[in-house]
Amino acid sequence: MWCQWTRYDRNTSKRLLLPHRAQCLVYNNYTRCKEYEWVDAMTENKTKPTDVSVDEFIDTAAEPRRSEARRVVAIMREVTGVEPVMWGPSMVGFGSYHYKYESGREGDMLKVGFSPRKAAFVFYGLVFYDENEPNNQLLEKLGPHTRGKGCLYIKKLSDIDESILRMMIRNAYVH
Repeated sequence: MWCQWTRYDRNTSKRLLLPHRAQCLVYNNYTRCKEYEWVDAMTENKTKPTDVSVDEFIDTAAEPRRSEARRVVAIMREVTGVEPVMWGPSMVGFGSYHYKYESGREGDMLKVGFSPRKAAFVFYGLVFYDENEPNNQLLEKLGPHTRGKGCLYIKKLSDIDESILRMMIRNAYVH
């Protein structure tokens, strides 16, 4: 049986999984055991394309979010020229790209996408850690929004300038 706690070793990029023994001590979210095993820290990406229907997913949203989500799908389909695909349980993605970090971790991710959350639409790929300068400049003209490091939050589609959103999607998709 394995302990629930693991420790990440930054020097070796390995995760230390520890077997559960009576002599294990849990302290500050780490387990210290007399016996342990080093295993690869590379975990599988949880955000992957699924076979779930985009239309069925959107149908689960309440109005007016449902009709706005259909509008966003139509806009993104038109701008990108690709069909939407569900990524994980709640992200609608358009296109994909392969990434590889210096650490060796690699995987695939959607190019642009969104999630019709209850509080706000979350757009992925339009702003990304200040790397897309044209889109950062367009944010001033977009309308009311908030942003995280890699996400753009819009409460109501009707509150923003749709032509600016289209430009941002185009910029991000070809970036």
